[in-house]
Amino acid sequence: MPRRLRALGELTPAHFAMIMATGIVSLAAQLFGMPGVSRVLFLLNVLLYAALCALTALRLAFDPRQFLGGITDHARGPVFFTAVAGTSVLASQFAVLEADYRIAGALGLLALALWIVLTYAIFAGLTIAPSKPPLDEGIGGGWLLAVVATQSIAVVGALLAPQSERAGLALDFLALAMWLAAGMLYIWIMALIFYRYTFFPFAPADLTPPYWINMGAMAISTLAGALLIRNTAHAPFLASLEPFLKGFTVFYWASGSWWIPLLAVLAFWRYVWRRFPLKYDPLYWGAVFPLGMYAAATEEMIATMHLEFLEWLPHLFAYLALVAWAVAFVGFALDLMRRSRAAARA
Repeated sequence: MPRRLRALGELTPAHFAMIMATGIVSLAAQLFGMPGVSRVLFLLNVLLYAALCALTALRLAFDPRQFLGGITDHARGPVFFTAVAGTSVLASQFAVLEADYRIAGALGLLALALWIVLTYAIFAGLTIAPSKPPLDEGIGGGWLLAVVATQSIAVVGALLAPQSERAGLALDFLALAMWLAAGMLYIWIMALIFYRYTFFPFAPADLTPPYWINMGAMAISTLAGALLIRNTAHAPFLASLEPFLKGFTVFYWASGSWWIPLLAVLAFWRYVWRRFPLKYDPLYWGAVFPLGMYAAATEEMIATMHLEFLEWLPHLFAYLALVAWAVAFVGFALDLMRRSRAAARA
């Protein structure tokens, strides 16, 4: 790899989590009456996505073996799903904030193509890998990015369905299928994660930020379910499933809500009680995203199911998400400046 491109060796798909976090915080800001903040974050996300795609293409061109080799790694492989979720979240921004359904549809198709390739490449690769780690070393919250990626396709499909006369029903069916498949994945993966939580030693270093996706995966499942409920007005097969959709949407929301106090306690244990050092890592975007998604999902569920007594909750999490995003972005900017100075000295 040329000297000037050596820094690309540190580029991982985990950086697409920044697109996920920025996009959902932008959408949450729009929902809660902050259009200026939402607009700035949207424009920033477009720039960040374009830059990450260009850098990823360079990395693939100059170092494909090292980059793609991570797909069959138990720790790094699931992180590739951030590319799917980031693309889908940006598509949702174009649909909701700009009403630009052509770009949203193109990004949605790209996300679906990435989902198909990555889902079967990752899970097939992990299945046939000749060497595998023990469960306590191989499983983590990042595995639930497979659920988030799948549900992100469901969200885009549900957003685009009402805008298409020809493909509306097909998009709703795709959204429903993805919503159900992601629920299946969550049950499988979460059983392993919970087993790892309770039956293996747990050190502060093990509690990486992607464990917040335990909640975030259920939050995006709630959002997809609420959007499907909203679409029952123009999709007869969804209307026949409305009680089921409502029941499982509340189930997903309740499951995600259950995780929040436990994750907060574990964060206190990690950073305060055990004094684990807090420094920037792209994985921290995986903790920002669930906060914004919980706010947006809860607000959408309230609107579709008339649960106004919960209205205080999404407002609280929207502000928490904004603060968390700002802290993570400052950390990202400082880390970028530090790396630029180090590269200049070299």
